[in-house]
This record gives sequence, structure tokens and C-alpha cells, in this order.
Amino acid sequence: MTPEDLVEIEAIKRLKYRYMRCIDQKLWDELATCFTEDAAVAYSGGHYRVEGRDAIIEWLRNAMASENFLSSHRVHHPEIDLTSETTAAGTWALEDTVILVDSDFGLRGAAFYTDEYVKDGGDWKIAATGYKRTFEETFRRGDVPSLRLTASWWGTDGRSELEA
Repeated sequence: MTPEDLVEIEAIKRLKYRYMRCIDQKLWDELATCFTEDAAVAYSGGHYRVEGRDAIIEWLRNAMASENFLSSHRVHHPEIDLTSETTAAGTWALEDTVILVDSDFGLRGAAFYTDEYVKDGGDWKIAATGYKRTFEETFRRGDVPSLRLTASWWGTDGRSELEA
């Protein structure tokens, strides 16, 4: 592996981190810049499949746009292989949490993403991404009597409502 290879791998890592940040912050226009025009996604072991950048963004926007849909997606342990000067493949560990405030619903899970990347105009883009769950658990948030949402990016501008 050359120093140049490491620079390319770091650029791919930054792409994946941006993808996650944009999903959690609902930055749909910026998220679109992460994908090739003909990208494909297959989430939850292929249960949710969408093809085409515009269709992916529209599907995510419809599924997650509400300020009452809160999520945290964290990826780590990347294994990235450059397969040519303009293509790469990656595997990432995922840990995620979803809160649906209005539905009293919580989800916690883990998965492994598999990705395909293409270098387009000097920038790496996601050509295909998807994950298969290692586990997923859901719960009613109301089942935990002391559970209280004290901050959210949208509801409190990210400030905690806890008293000092």
C-alpha cells in the first residue's frame, strides 16, 4: 500500500462519515452529493431497496424528515480496498439508535455495511451501499418510567434541558 492509497482511503472514510452526518441532520441536498447518479441502496438485508440518487434521497426524506424522527448512526472499523484507480469496496460496522417521539418507539441495532465506491470527477461517491443486521431490538419508550428526551437538534436547538 502506498501513501497515495492511504490518501484515497481517507477520502472514502470522510465520504462515509459525511453520509452518516447528513442522514442524522437531515441535510438532504448535501447527502445527494455523496451518491453517484445511478446509486443503489439495500438496507436491512435488502428489505428496503431503492435505485437512483434522486429516488434514494426522496425515500430517505419521506422516511426521516420529521423533527420527531431522531437518529444516530455511527460507523467504525472500516475495511476499505481500492479495486482500481477509480473504484473501491468497503465494509463498515454500524451502530444505530432511532427514536420516534410521536410513536413512543425506540430502536437500537448493529449491522455491517457493504459499499461500492466510484471516483467521479476527482471525488469519491457511493455507487452502492447497504447493510445486514447483526441485531435489532425495539422498545416502547413509555415502558421506562424515568425516560425523558432532554435535547434534540430540532426541538431544543441541541441544548440540554437538564438543570445544572
